Amino acid sequence: MQREVLKGSATPAPMAHYCQGVRVGDMIYAAGQIASDYQTGVPSQARQDPAFPYYGSHIQKQARYILQNLRSVLQAGGCDLKEVVKSQVFLTDLDDFFYFDQVWKEFFPSPPPRTTVEVSGLLVPGCRVEIDLWAVQPRMERRVIAGAATPTPMAHYCQGVLAGETLYAAGQIASDYKTGVPPEARQDPAFPYYGSTIQKQARYILNNLRSVFQAAGCDLKDVVKSQVFLTDLNDFYYFDQVWKEFFASPPPRTTVQVSGLLVPGCKVEIDLWGVRPGVKREVVKG
Repeated sequence: MQREVLKGSATPAPMAHYCQGVRVGDMIYAAGQIASDYQTGVPSQARQDPAFPYYGSHIQKQARYILQNLRSVLQAGGCDLKEVVKSQVFLTDLDDFFYFDQVWKEFFPSPPPRTTVEVSGLLVPGCRVEIDLWAVQPRMERRVIAGAATPTPMAHYCQGVLAGETLYAAGQIASDYKTGVPPEARQDPAFPYYGSTIQKQARYILNNLRSVFQAAGCDLKDVVKSQVFLTDLNDFYYFDQVWKEFFASPPPRTTVQVSGLLVPGCKVEIDLWGVRPGVKREVVKG
């Protein structure tokens, strides 16, 4: 399959050893972008003027700067932000999220699936957010997916997009977006020794993700890639027991610890990629 390395005409060249994006067939994989020009750190157009601290927002300036640079990369590959089918957002402070989300609405009237987590730091001091995007060519058929049993998110993203034969799901946390962490996803404080909070949350999330997959004509057996973001790695062993319940033949998985998630009390966020049932798959072992 033909590959093409992409460089945005308006996107700063990175200092480190990576490219800005790669086009493979109808897919574009963009490098994560932060608000740096790689010459001065955070450039003036991406930071609040200290002489006018009440006229603007650091996170909003950085978000606009990043999304404009990502647009430039996507345009080099023949598409635009409206062709984004999956996104990940890494914030250094979740207090920035609401203001970040306002900028997201400017750039994505019809938003893609999104995963948002808090991290302890980014590669250039002063940077507050990194954004990762996946996109497809305009000719590829796309359909927004919503799970029948999956809570509607409060923020500006959709639950999933089916693009061609691939399903891109938004990251899910254990929230109903009405009460915070709902009773079925938390341990009853009256019975603290009868169950496990992380296991209840994992089951709640995976059931909601299954609903998204089923809305696209798939199921969890069609997952081909997963990412797990835990707020405490001490929960991992107990989380993994639930994973075995849902994935008899497990997909590839990445598991990391993050600083926080978007609803207080949430202990894990799960990100899944899947394919249509008819797509041929082979488990690979090196």
